[in-house]
Amino acid sequence: MNKFFFVAISLLFYALPAVSQEEGPAYYIKSVFFGGGSYYIDEQQVRELYDFIDEIPGIENMEILIQSHTDNIGGLEYNQWLSQMRSEAAFQKLLEKGIQSEMMLIEDFGEQNPYFDNQTWEGKLRNRRVDVIIRPLVL
Repeated sequence: MNKFFFVAISLLFYALPAVSQEEGPAYYIKSVFFGGGSYYIDEQQVRELYDFIDEIPGIENMEILIQSHTDNIGGLEYNQWLSQMRSEAAFQKLLEKGIQSEMMLIEDFGEQNPYFDNQTWEGKLRNRRVDVIIRPLVL
């Protein structure tokens, strides 16, 4: 797959922040995508993540949940490690943006919680991600 296809899939599914349709406070989601076996976040995705953060009103009263995922290529232990490395990379970028560590929670799913079909190439591409979920603090 070429880079254009990867970017096109990224834009189709996660280009815009999602807002909950349920009653109650809204939440926002931004996904950061990775190459196979990688936990590197390229500069374009860093800019998009920072722009996403800047557009959220009242972020100082929110919490940020970082959920990391992998496809099913490789073993369970490797994918769990890779998932942890991906969430740590996102965590570090958010720290560099000025987000306080106390505002962030991490959940590493590895290959255990795929949203997309890992039996297809497209599904594998979409499962190689970190979801940054911003939601109101629950008091």
